[in-house]
Amino acid sequence: MSATVDHLLALGDDALIAAQRLAEWATVAPEMEEDVALANIALDQLGAARLLLAYAGEREGAGRDEDALAYLRDDREFRNCLLVELPNGDFAVTMAKLLFLSAYQLPLYVALSGCPDSRLAAIAGKARKEVAYHLDHARQWTVRLGDGTAESHRRMQAAVDEIWPYTHELFAADPAAPVDPAGLRGAFLSTVEPVLAAATLDRPADGWAPAGGRSGLHTEHLSYLLAEMQVLHRAHPGARW
Repeated sequence: MSATVDHLLALGDDALIAAQRLAEWATVAPEMEEDVALANIALDQLGAARLLLAYAGEREGAGRDEDALAYLRDDREFRNCLLVELPNGDFAVTMAKLLFLSAYQLPLYVALSGCPDSRLAAIAGKARKEVAYHLDHARQWTVRLGDGTAESHRRMQAAVDEIWPYTHELFAADPAAPVDPAGLRGAFLSTVEPVLAAATLDRPADGWAPAGGRSGLHTEHLSYLLAEMQVLHRAHPGARW
């Protein structure tokens, strides 16, 4: 099944907003090596976003390229999940976000790499290799913090508890999608639960499940993020460097 423009935007917007948030750690990560690691992960996500948004623009046929889709849409036009737009919080919150996002993206990209849409399959085939590294990086930090000191354990558990409700939106059923997200939750849990166990962290109970990002209903955090991300492009429309 071929991807619709909205499906491509959802994939691309997830990657774009995740990249923007991760880039905010540049120069302020806990150690210099982590500055480099998070910057590289952000660049991986940005690279996937460019490919996906460029494809979405072509499929839309309205003359909007990847830059127009990134910089000239308002928040109600974005289709990213709520999880990626949440503030970074402390380092534990960022690692929880990265763990849950990559544990969702990896089986998604693996499945999409075999879909009939050859363009999307090629993009997913490249992205799956990068996301496997993102998952490993988040896994190591989650275990290191969760099974570390009393303070690092407390913060990592608080981060998991805070972010967990936002994972449910990732798996909302969409039978029209090239890969129905509802079928990915089992793979997600089989990845995340052993990490939480190794980190001596409790998996939160399922309950409150905020949603709306896929239909353009976002938290207030996205508006502030877009204002910063889009200001230069909007201030100098059509500029070339």
